[in-house]
Amino acid sequence: MHLVRYVDPGTGTARVGRHEGDRVNPLPSAESVAELLRLSATELRELLERDTSADSTPESGARLLPPIDGRTEVWASGVTYERSRGARVEESDAGTVYLHVYDAQRPELFFKAPAWRVVTDGDPVAIRADSPLNVPEPELALVVNNHGEIVGLTACNDMSSRSLEGENPLYLPQAKVYNGSCGLSAGIRPIWQVEDPTDLRIRMTVRRDGDEVWRGETSTAKLHRTPRELVDALFAETDFPDGAVLATGTGIIPELDFTLAPDDLIEIEIDEVARLSNHVVRGRETTSWFTESPDQPKARA
Repeated sequence: MHLVRYVDPGTGTARVGRHEGDRVNPLPSAESVAELLRLSATELRELLERDTSADSTPESGARLLPPIDGRTEVWASGVTYERSRGARVEESDAGTVYLHVYDAQRPELFFKAPAWRVVTDGDPVAIRADSPLNVPEPELALVVNNHGEIVGLTACNDMSSRSLEGENPLYLPQAKVYNGSCGLSAGIRPIWQVEDPTDLRIRMTVRRDGDEVWRGETSTAKLHRTPRELVDALFAETDFPDGAVLATGTGIIPELDFTLAPDDLIEIEIDEVARLSNHVVRGRETTSWFTESPDQPKARA
């Protein structure tokens, strides 16, 4: 079962539901995911297990939306895998900073996207027109309620402009935060339905003109920091009234001679959690629909 947002085919409005099998069942008592992330983990589990409706929609007739809304924010973690540490050192003229943060007491955390700027499965992700080196970064993402409890998991594509961050680590916000830079799978998998979040296989494939041009694999068992440690650092001095999504960093990074191109297809899969598939576009003009999508869900089509 996955918690989802979708466009009601009858009214054209966004609804919240449970995606099970080939059906989507609305949650009658919830109007937004933000509302659900104000509940405690116990309250959320009880609601999802009891709140049923006979008014289901076939999966084929439900346009799935990004799984967050309201004031929910997406944040991300950096240099949490040994592979990430090595790649950052390789690409940067200031590589020693990444050696220090890998073993530091405080993790690297950065803002990634507000809910309205998130894309989901089937939407395009973007590469910056002013960056010659761009890669996808597949990551396990923690869905956290406003009490700081991890209540769900999803997959995140933390798109990254490696040339910008490599030029200067202080350019990190520009390398990471722009239209089309944050993809989340359409569904949130409840944490209690995943046997061991610290031992999940993550796979990514990039296809170009139908041919596989890059493939990588890792496991959350290789994470240098625990999910709880990352969440505690995020919530230490910051309130999240509608909860937060925290991507845990990537252990899959292509070599420096690889960069994404427009029309590439990125496929990400995390065992037991989610799949995420996005085509690549370039530049701001290809994502103008972002500003309309919060109030007009059909704009994503």
